[in-house]
Amino acid sequence: MKRPAIFVIDMLNDCFGHAELQRLRPSLCSSINELTAMARGADCPVIWVRQEFEPDLSDAMLDMRSKNIHLFIKGTAGPLILDELDRLDTDLEVVKKRYSMFFRTDLDALLQQLGVDQIVLAGVNTHACIRMAAIDAYQRDFEVMIVRECVASKDVHHHDVTMEYLDGGVARVVALNEFKEQLLEDRAG
Repeated sequence: MKRPAIFVIDMLNDCFGHAELQRLRPSLCSSINELTAMARGADCPVIWVRQEFEPDLSDAMLDMRSKNIHLFIKGTAGPLILDELDRLDTDLEVVKKRYSMFFRTDLDALLQQLGVDQIVLAGVNTHACIRMAAIDAYQRDFEVMIVRECVASKDVHHHDVTMEYLDGGVARVVALNEFKEQLLEDRAG
């Protein structure tokens, strides 16, 4: 029986300034709400992953510092999770400083504490933070699933290329209904 954890990555106000993500926002949020409700019903942890930086950019990525890009700034609405997403007090949160949710966070210890052996990914941007999370989880010997309806990117071409690249190697791309079936099988078994 698998012990999955659901990770919802960077569903943040600052990410949805792009036209493509704004267009996908209603369906993406609806699918993520369905996924997290399913997970909670099966007693799987839901972990929200957010990017957040200090106002002086001292902890920001190199290109942000060199180009003076102020996104995901602590104390502003930018790094906050979209209001239409259903969050519970029992959900967990990881704040990251780079594309990977594993880089210099306490996530390894948290996953061990939770007894997780399967990482299920949702959120944005597929070609960057989702890809890095999938690869880093795979390198830690976790089974990785990406729920097709629950990921998107501001760049459609790179989203498609990334999904094709990850599926069947680093991760298994599944439909929301397929993931629901797995949860039901695991609970019955």
